[in-house]
Amino acid sequence: MQMVSVTTPGTDSAIAVGIIGASGFTGAELLRLAAQHPNFDVVIATGDSMAGRRAADLYPSLEVAYPDLVFTEFDKAQTANLDLVFLGLPHEASMALAPDLVGSVDCVVDLSAAFRLKDAGAYPTFYGFEHDQPELLAEAVFGLPELHRRELAGARLVSTPGCHVTAATLALRPLVEAGLIETTGLIVNTLTGITGAGRKPTETNVFTNIDSNVMAYGLGKHRHTPEMEQEIGGELIFTPHLVPMSRGLLATCYARPADGCTDEAVKQALRSFFAGEPFVAVIDGPPETKSVLGANAAHVSAQYDERTGTVIAMCAIDNLTKGASGGAVQAANVALGIDEMAGLATVGVAP
Repeated sequence: MQMVSVTTPGTDSAIAVGIIGASGFTGAELLRLAAQHPNFDVVIATGDSMAGRRAADLYPSLEVAYPDLVFTEFDKAQTANLDLVFLGLPHEASMALAPDLVGSVDCVVDLSAAFRLKDAGAYPTFYGFEHDQPELLAEAVFGLPELHRRELAGARLVSTPGCHVTAATLALRPLVEAGLIETTGLIVNTLTGITGAGRKPTETNVFTNIDSNVMAYGLGKHRHTPEMEQEIGGELIFTPHLVPMSRGLLATCYARPADGCTDEAVKQALRSFFAGEPFVAVIDGPPETKSVLGANAAHVSAQYDERTGTVIAMCAIDNLTKGASGGAVQAANVALGIDEMAGLATVGVAP
């Protein structure tokens, strides 16, 4: 997929940003990225459960950039003069709030799943609630620029993909489009850092349960499954695993080859699809999560194992950056017509 330039000359003025639900991990990551963004000016950062608390007390890494920022309770009046709003709220809360914001600010970027699925009928099964905003659901643009860059330009409502979905889609969608793999019987296994479980202490993310442990969850019914099938274009089985690291995500995907599939063909399909993409690198060996730590980069690879007749496609991302807040900033940049790479690193933190 050839890169399309989205930079608009002369758009270097400040963009007033609000982060609704800023006290969670994705909110903190948004604050980190906004601090290095040449256009973003964070005006409000709400966090009802942390209202009145200084952001740098909760996240000391924010001390230099935000010494005076205090989380506030949400008040719609605060959004009156904003250009861009990020929603880091539970799904139903985002669904309820979005109608009040879309149209009153230039762009709303939702990090929940409230507007990801085009089939409203999937929400009761996978998320446990009825979707009551069909018009906004139809308008929302899926926030993965590598697939939807043209639709994102000028979008009023952007739905940021799930982290597992981002990795699996980048690994498999090029092979589906090239006709090199069967679109049934796909298998997606992911390993993800514990920040994917959220900041609130639970039995899942308490240190004694995650340390030296790997656990699978959501077998056969994970809520990201329909989102993956929608974006990849195939039927799949998805099994995520929590591993004892703070951040990072590695997707390993398996597919049956279609006629004409070769090892060189799958590699060339990735190279062609991602030619010119600023944040995706096609590499020869298996990708590693440490290579993309803190970056908005995705490292992808694929190979065809002739002995077993299996295509193996892999993708490594940082679950909080490219898999959440970084992807949200990238999509917002495209929607607002500014430099797509603004505020986002392509190099991971190493060693």
